[in-house]
Amino acid sequence: MTRPLQPASRARMTELGREESLALLASVPLGRLGLSQQALPTIRLVNHLVDCGHIVIRTHTESALLRDPSLAEVVVYEADQIDLEARTGWSVMVTGRASLVTDPLDVAHYQQLLTPWIDIDIDHVVQITAGIVTGYRLGPST
Repeated sequence: MTRPLQPASRARMTELGREESLALLASVPLGRLGLSQQALPTIRLVNHLVDCGHIVIRTHTESALLRDPSLAEVVVYEADQIDLEARTGWSVMVTGRASLVTDPLDVAHYQQLLTPWIDIDIDHVVQITAGIVTGYRLGPST
């Protein structure tokens, strides 16, 4: 049985600054990576960390992101935390260039900090440079 829609108050959306947006992004373990695959947009759920203003993820050899590891691909990364009942929360989106991390010390460092959630070999580390950072907070309307 479907519940009837209840009238709800509307939420107010407030734009966030770059630093607060990146701090919120760092506070959650998962996000969505948007990239182009065979000339079409695709979205992948991945775990991440934020380090010095960069988003760091791990990926596998067959990843669309690594089709040409010598190129830095423009991607979008998004994460949020939303309370559907209260209509509160936040959303952060970062657009920037994703590039393969190749320094062995950096790779080892990130592999130690960022444990894959899935049971396939995730040997590569990718860093997304935060070019455009947009964040919004949803809160009670005044």
